[in-house]
Amino acid sequence: MTSVADKPATGSVPAAPAQRTPREVIIAISGLVVAMFVAVISGTVVSTSMPLIIADLGGDQTAYTWVITASLLAMAVSTPIWGKLADLVNRKALLMAAIGLFVVGTAIAGFAQDTTTLIAVRVIQGLGAGGLMSLVMILIAVIISPRERGKYMGFVGGIMAVATIGGPLLGGVITDAWGWRANFFLPVPLAIIALIVISRTLHLPPMPKRAVKIDYLGIALLSIGVSLLLIWVSLGGSQFEWDSMTSFVTIGISAAAIVGFIITEFFVPEPIVPMTLFKNRTFTLSVVASVSIGVAMFATSVFLAQYFQLARGATPTESGLMTIPMIVGQMGASILIGALISKFGKWKRFMLVGSLLVVAGSYLMTTLSYDTDYFWVSVYMVVLGAGLGMVMQNLTLVVQNDTPASQLGAASSNVNFFRTIAGTIGVTIMGSLLATQVTTHITSGLKGYTPTSPEDVEALKGLAGGGIPHVSELPDGIRVIIENAYGNGIADVFWIAVPLAVLSVIAIAFLPNKALSTKTSAEQLKEELEQVAIDLAEAEIGAPVTSSIQLVEADAAAERSTTTTARPRDAATDGPSAGGGR
Repeated sequence: MTSVADKPATGSVPAAPAQRTPREVIIAISGLVVAMFVAVISGTVVSTSMPLIIADLGGDQTAYTWVITASLLAMAVSTPIWGKLADLVNRKALLMAAIGLFVVGTAIAGFAQDTTTLIAVRVIQGLGAGGLMSLVMILIAVIISPRERGKYMGFVGGIMAVATIGGPLLGGVITDAWGWRANFFLPVPLAIIALIVISRTLHLPPMPKRAVKIDYLGIALLSIGVSLLLIWVSLGGSQFEWDSMTSFVTIGISAAAIVGFIITEFFVPEPIVPMTLFKNRTFTLSVVASVSIGVAMFATSVFLAQYFQLARGATPTESGLMTIPMIVGQMGASILIGALISKFGKWKRFMLVGSLLVVAGSYLMTTLSYDTDYFWVSVYMVVLGAGLGMVMQNLTLVVQNDTPASQLGAASSNVNFFRTIAGTIGVTIMGSLLATQVTTHITSGLKGYTPTSPEDVEALKGLAGGGIPHVSELPDGIRVIIENAYGNGIADVFWIAVPLAVLSVIAIAFLPNKALSTKTSAEQLKEELEQVAIDLAEAEIGAPVTSSIQLVEADAAAERSTTTTARPRDAATDGPSAGGGR
C-alpha cells in the first residue's frame, strides 16, 4: 500500500500546525483582542453623543439614521468579501489593512462639518469594521478548536466588556469636557498599538498554495443590489412615494442586481457567497436566527441612546451610565455561557434559553415610556442583553464547527453578513417608523398648546424645521411633549423586533445538535487537503493510499499491541528460568 508521503500533491498540503499551550494561545490572540477593542470603543465612544452630533451639524432624523446606516451598510457589504479573501490570501495582512481603513475613516470623521461628509467617511469606517468583525472571528477559529473556543471567547468578552461599558461613559465625559469631535480621535493611538501587537504576536500557519480568483462581478452586483435596496427602504415614503417611478426604478435595479449576483455565484470558481453552504442545515438555520438577532441587536444600540437623551433628557454622560445594565447583561452572559460551553461541550440548551430571553426583552422594550421607572428599564435591558449575549457569538461558533475548514472564512463572514444586513435594514425601517411616530405624537401633543413666552415661540419654530432638538434646552411644557413623543415612538418601533425574535427561537430549536470538535480549523484544513491529495494519488496509481494520519494511528496501535503481548511472554519466560536456576 502506498502512503500519501510517497505521492504528495506538490505545495498543496501545509505543514501540520504546532500545538499551542494556553499561554501561547493568549499571546496569539492578544493582537486580535486589541484590534477588536479598537473597533468596539470607536463605535461606543460616539454612541452617546450621536444625538448631539446630528443636532450640531444641522441634521434631522433621516440624517441620524443614515449616519448609522452608512457604516452598517459598508460593513454589511464588505463582510463576505473580507471573509472570502481570508480563504484565499494572507489573513494577517488583511487584518492590518482593515485596521488601517477603520482608522482613516474614524479620524476624518472628527473633522466633518456637515452630515453629508460624516456619512461619507462613515462608509470608510464601515469597510474597515467589516474586516475586523469578520477576520477576528476567523483567525480565532484558526488558532483555537470549537470545544475550547468558548473559554477563550470568555476572555475576549471580558476585554470587550471594558470597551463596551467604558466607551459610552468615556465618550460622555469627553463630549461634556472637550466636545464630540475628540471622540473620533481617541481610537487612533489605540489602533497604532493594535498594529504593533499584531505584527509581533500573531503567528499563523501558512496558507495552502492555490490560485487566487477574485469574484469582481459578484462584488459589484452585491454592492449595487444591497445598497439600492437600503436606499429604497430608507427614503421611500419620504423623499419619494412608494408607487413613484423613482421607487420602481430603484427597487427594480436592486432586484435585478441581487438575482444576477445569485446566478453569478453558481458559476464563478471562488464565489463570495458559496450557494453550496445553504445545503448545510446548520448554516441555513443560523442565518435565519442571525437575521432575527441582528435586528434586536442593532435596534438597541441605536435607539437606546435616543431614548435616554430625547425621551428622558439625559446628557451624553448620563446616557452612557444608563446603558450599563444592557452591556452588563450582554457581556456577562457571553463570558459565563462561553465558559460553560467549553466546560460541558453543550451549546444548544444555552442558545434556546438565550433566544427566549431575546423575545421577552424585545417585548418589554415595547412598554417603554418617557416616565418608566429606571429600575424597570434596567431590568428590561438586562433581560435583552443576556439573551443577545447567549446567542450572538455562539451562532458563529456552531457554523464554524459544522463547516469544512476550506470554507471557514466564507461561512463565518456570511453569518455576520446576513445579521448585519438584516440589522441595517431593520434599523432603517425602524428609523423611518420612528420619524413618523414622533411627528404624529408631537402634532397630537401640541394641539391646543398655547405658547406663553418668547422661549416657547422660538422652541416651536425650531421643532417646525424637523431637526432633532436639544431636549434639555426646551421650555418645560414643550419638553414633556417631546419626551413623551420620543418615548412612545421608540417603544412602538420595538414591535418590529418581537416576531423576528420568535423566528430565531424556532430556527435555533431546529439546529442540529452536533458535538463541538476538538481540532482547530488549521488542523482540519490540513486533513481536508491531505484527503484531496490521497484521492488524486489513488486515481493516478490505481491503488489505495494511506494518509499520514492513518500511518500514525497504525504505528500507535502496533506499539500498543507489542507492549501488551510482550509483558505476558516475558513473565512466562523469566519465571521458570529464574526458578530453575535457583
